[in-house]
Amino acid sequence: MQQEAGVGGEALEVWIDQDLCTGDGICVQYAPEVFELDIDGLAYVKGADDELLQSAGASTPVPLPLLTDVVDSARECPGECIHVRRASDGVEVYGPDVT
Repeated sequence: MQQEAGVGGEALEVWIDQDLCTGDGICVQYAPEVFELDIDGLAYVKGADDELLQSAGASTPVPLPLLTDVVDSARECPGECIHVRRASDGVEVYGPDVT
């Protein structure tokens, strides 16, 4: 079992707003273990079993070894659609809503 990333010891999760996704695939280049482009051309997060999580707002834990890659994908995403939040309370810590 992979250790999950955290801020201040708290677990993090990531989700994608498909309404804003441009399908550039930058996230897949940074962290293919977490993100994948589907046949519709949009990016989705993947569950622990590599299954695409296609329901709106679906999230997946951020593995600690991939934290930097996931954060970089959120920062570089042209659609500004990748959100990383604390699993405990849903507060966004990386992504377009963080100032």
